Amino acid sequence: MKKAKKRTLIIVVLLIALFSYASFFGFSSYYGAKGTIYTKSANDIRWGIDIQGGVEAVFTPDYDISLVTDEMMNSAESVITTRLVGANITDYEVYTDSEEKQIIVRFPWQSDEEDYDPTKAVEELGTSAVLTFIEGSEYDESKIILKGDDVEAAVPQVNQEDGSYCVGLTLSSAGKSKFASATERLASSKGTISIWMDKNMISAPTVQNAITDGQAIITGNFTYEEVSTLANQISSGALPFALTVDNASLRVVSPTLGADSLNSMLIAGVIAFAAICLMLIVLYRLPGLISCIALLGQVAGIIACTSGFVSGFDSFTLTIPGITGIILSIGMGVDANVITNERIKEELRRGKTVDGAITTGFGSSFWAIFDGNITTIIVAAILMGVFGPTGGIWSKILWPFMTLYNYTIGLIPGLAIANNITGSIYSFGFTLLIGIIFNFVMGVWASRAMLKSATRYKFLRKSWLYGGAK
Repeated sequence: MKKAKKRTLIIVVLLIALFSYASFFGFSSYYGAKGTIYTKSANDIRWGIDIQGGVEAVFTPDYDISLVTDEMMNSAESVITTRLVGANITDYEVYTDSEEKQIIVRFPWQSDEEDYDPTKAVEELGTSAVLTFIEGSEYDESKIILKGDDVEAAVPQVNQEDGSYCVGLTLSSAGKSKFASATERLASSKGTISIWMDKNMISAPTVQNAITDGQAIITGNFTYEEVSTLANQISSGALPFALTVDNASLRVVSPTLGADSLNSMLIAGVIAFAAICLMLIVLYRLPGLISCIALLGQVAGIIACTSGFVSGFDSFTLTIPGITGIILSIGMGVDANVITNERIKEELRRGKTVDGAITTGFGSSFWAIFDGNITTIIVAAILMGVFGPTGGIWSKILWPFMTLYNYTIGLIPGLAIANNITGSIYSFGFTLLIGIIFNFVMGVWASRAMLKSATRYKFLRKSWLYGGAK
């Protein structure tokens, strides 16, 4: 048991080092010109409009303008916003001009987008995305089995049979019943159920067996990006009408910060992190060194979640406020380590052993750290609920608060918040939330595991290494 505890220090340090390397630089392999990406790196982060620039598009309804109502325009805006956030594009600006029947959208480039093709970037936002399941292989509205509103959730996944990418669907109660009835009837004759998006057939699988569990998949010769887009469009719902974009109105939005300023911020961040680590080591010695390792793991965790660490997941849009959230969460991580290390020093001065001081120090500091972090998590969640899409997960979780908030916004003139800051604040809430979660994992659990394991080594059991007197 004692030997196993000694290994903990080495194992945790190696895991943090490996995770940090993977987060910052990524892992990939190349065979000739073909490459496989196992984990993404910091270079894959999608930067916001304020840092990298982006594209502006003006959408107009492909519909009789005289029949377009304000409610339809607001619904279209909500769907576009949900699609943007579903693709992890949070630094967006969406404006609705009800008089001219236009929706103006701004969003940043992708991290690997070098040719800046605005037409390709906006085309998926304007598709109406009407999903239908139809009996047979011809489009016939009289034979519709399911529609988009019969689907509760759509997620990209891998087909277990052949390893291809597909979209997994979870049907609603009504959809489950209708799909079970149709597949039971068609299974005996090996009939076909075709799947259509905006009257374009995606696939037409043959029904082999009755499907009664409310689960279905959309298969095809898809790439992961295609199934991600398709799942996002299904989840966001259909637009009330298709939207068209005048290519002449497309324009490039220049960044307000720029790559040079970003490099300066990066250098300043590295210098600041090194200075903090030096301070922690000077003040707290071995616990300070372990705190630095834990902080490195916290930073790596934030980078991993922002870059879409595992290949196949989209990068989260990182804005200047998002960077502020990272800095704030790291500051809280430093604060958590300082509180714990100070408690350990106090216990050593009272005459406790090294083991006793570490146990009491972590125990007495936990609730102070917990209180500060849990309140910040609540604030971050509220920010993501208020400034995120109305159909987002945080809006659903916080629906009583959001109902009261929306009611208040309607009562007080001038209280409405401009659309152009919503995505930036959502990015701030995201990075702050992720940073606090990793503060718990690294600053509390990993630090304690490493420090307790360090005391199993005889040469590291000296009191002065932990802040006590020589």
